[in-house]
Amino acid sequence: MRLAFLGTPDFAVVSLAALLEAGHDIVCVYSQPPAPRGRGQALRPSPVHAFAESHGLQVRTPKSMKPDEEIAAFAALEVDAAVVVAFGQILKPGILDAPRLGCFNLHGSLLPRWRGAAPIQRAVMAGDAMTGVQVMRMSEGLDEGAVLATATTRISQYDTAGTVHDRLAELGAKLLVETLPKIEAGDAVETPQSEEGVTYARKITSAEARIDWSMSAEAVDRQIRGLSPFPGAWFEAPSSRGTTRVKALLSRVEDADGAPGQVLDDQLLIACGEGAVRLLELQREGRGRQASEEFVRGFALPAGTALA
Repeated sequence: MRLAFLGTPDFAVVSLAALLEAGHDIVCVYSQPPAPRGRGQALRPSPVHAFAESHGLQVRTPKSMKPDEEIAAFAALEVDAAVVVAFGQILKPGILDAPRLGCFNLHGSLLPRWRGAAPIQRAVMAGDAMTGVQVMRMSEGLDEGAVLATATTRISQYDTAGTVHDRLAELGAKLLVETLPKIEAGDAVETPQSEEGVTYARKITSAEARIDWSMSAEAVDRQIRGLSPFPGAWFEAPSSRGTTRVKALLSRVEDADGAPGQVLDDQLLIACGEGAVRLLELQREGRGRQASEEFVRGFALPAGTALA
């Protein structure tokens, strides 16, 4: 098929690679404009932009798809379909109606649950036992279109947003490759979304990342795993500099009691409002990710330490 691809992060790169491998003609790739990244904050292309250029694909990075000239340029591509994977812009009817078969989005949840920007993180933070990816016909509403295909995966007690992200990226890429020929042949069944069970996966805010040890251990554990690896749930620990910010990237719930935020042993068992969490992977400011055993060798948090 003659396709346009619209996507920005690593999650979308997996789908773009699969579509190329399947032999589709990707006539143009749209991605968000280069943005400041890394320590130097130099302008760098998005993962999709960089991947597309490395494969000789045409790339466009408009700040907005709304201007008439952008809609006309998109329509002039005369594609069979547009595939949208975590693009980061709302598309208007002029774009949605331009491809011969329509625009199709790969979304990382089981709709109508977790419509919006952060479905994977929200699913883990909410303690969902199951999630998935779905191919959806795009409409003007936010993730409201009919669903054409679904793949599911369970969320275990040791899953993080990162591990679920990686599984869904692979499942989604395979699902797109399987579904596009059905769309072209007219064999794809479109199922309207239920009007019940709608939830919205709002963008993660910086305020949500700080750990509140007065919450239950289950809630703290879900916060840690749901925000791992990015942006990372964090707390402050006493240090020679006064306090040091530490990210908690993996944890498990254990049965123990103490004052919320109190370190209960020398292996990072932390009391919560109800129960406790064992911190398994952490990251100090300016350091790499470490398993707890390695972390405490360089930054001890002995029993009795109070975390904030």
